Amino acid sequence: MVKNTEQFRKDLVRSLPLYFMLLPGLIYIFINNYIPMAGIVVAFKKYSAQLGIWGSKWVGFSNFTYLFRNDASILIRNTLLYNTAFIFLDLFFGILIAIIVTDVFSKKARKVYQSAILLPFLVSIVIVSYIVYAFLSTENGMVNSVLTMLGKEEIQWYATPGYWPFILCFVHLWKGVGYGCMIYIAGISGIDPALYEAARLDGASKWKQIRFITLPELIPSITTLLLLNVGHIFNSDFGLFYQVPQNSGALYSVTNTIDTYVYRALISAGGIGRSSAASVFQSLVGFILVVLSNFIVSRIDKDNAIF
Repeated sequence: MVKNTEQFRKDLVRSLPLYFMLLPGLIYIFINNYIPMAGIVVAFKKYSAQLGIWGSKWVGFSNFTYLFRNDASILIRNTLLYNTAFIFLDLFFGILIAIIVTDVFSKKARKVYQSAILLPFLVSIVIVSYIVYAFLSTENGMVNSVLTMLGKEEIQWYATPGYWPFILCFVHLWKGVGYGCMIYIAGISGIDPALYEAARLDGASKWKQIRFITLPELIPSITTLLLLNVGHIFNSDFGLFYQVPQNSGALYSVTNTIDTYVYRALISAGGIGRSSAASVFQSLVGFILVVLSNFIVSRIDKDNAIF
C-alpha cells in the first residue's frame, strides 16, 4: 500500500508539467463553454433587455411550442438531410481522394496536391459566397453567360429553390472535403508498407489492397469522424446556408436551418427567447446522438469508441 502511494506521488510529480500545460485550455473552455450555460434560462423566459435575464418574465415552454408549431419541421428536415448528405459525401470523397493522393509517387507532387485540396478549407466563407455569386449572378454570372451563348434561357438562380440542394452540397464538398482528407492521408501514411508488399506478392489487385488493408486500417479514423459529425448533425454551417445563398428570402424553404433561424430570430424583435429555445433543442439532441452513437460503436467494437 505504501509502495503504491509513493509510486502515485512520483507519477503525479512527473505529470505536473503536463497538467500545467492543460490549465490554460481548461480555463478557456470553462469560461467560454460552461459559464454561459447559465443563460439557458433565456429559453424559458420572455426576454426583456430592460429587465435582464433574471428579471424577465417566465413563460415556461412557450418558446419551444412556438418553435415546433411554426418552423420546426422545415428546420429539422433541412438540417438533418443536408448534414446526412454531407457526412456521406465527405466520407466517400475524403477516402477516395486520400487514396489517390497517397498513390502519387512524386513527393513534391503529393505535397502540391495536398495543399490544393486543403486550400479551399482555409478560404473564408464570405469569399466563397462571392465566388459562387460570380458563377450564378443573374446579370453577369458565368453560368448564365454560357447558357446565353448556347441559346438557352437565363436562370434566376437566387430565386429558384430547386437547384440549391445540389449547389450547397457541391460548395460544401469543394470547401470541406480537404479537412477529412488530410486525416485519412495521415492514417494511410501510418499503415505498414510491408502489408502492401505482401499483398502484391500474393497477387492482390489494387482494389483488394484497398478493401482488405487500407479500409480496415482506416476504421478508427472513420469511426471518430463519424461520431463527431453525428454529434453535430443538428448544427449547420451558418456561412454556407446564410452567406452563399445571399440570404435570399425565395430560398428559405431549402436553405433555412436551425442556425440561420437562431440568427434571424436574434435580430428580430422579441426573438431572443425563441432563438435560445432552438439552441437548447439543438444542443440536447446533439448530446443524445453522440452518446447513443458511441454506445452503439462500443457494443460493436470497444476500441473504436470515444468513451
